[in-house]
Amino acid sequence: MASDLEKAQLMSALARSKGNWGEKYGGTEHFKRFQNLKEIIKELSKKGWLIVKNKPGFTGISLNTHFKREIIEFIEKEIPSLIGIIK
Repeated sequence: MASDLEKAQLMSALARSKGNWGEKYGGTEHFKRFQNLKEIIKELSKKGWLIVKNKPGFTGISLNTHFKREIIEFIEKEIPSLIGIIK
């Protein structure tokens, strides 16, 4: 099972690097550094926090804007150094 810290790190990378919220997708190949990537994606998409879109040639992931407040609170709880940084 993926740790909450790993989930927060992936979501913060999505939110901060490219602003991948809603219809803006980042390819999973950009997040290969996460050892449990498939597991993290599975768990977060089951929660509804992550949107997975299979596109020709790659799989895109994006944060669900309907859960923006919960996602930001979760990230800030797991990574206190990011408090107030993610908008």
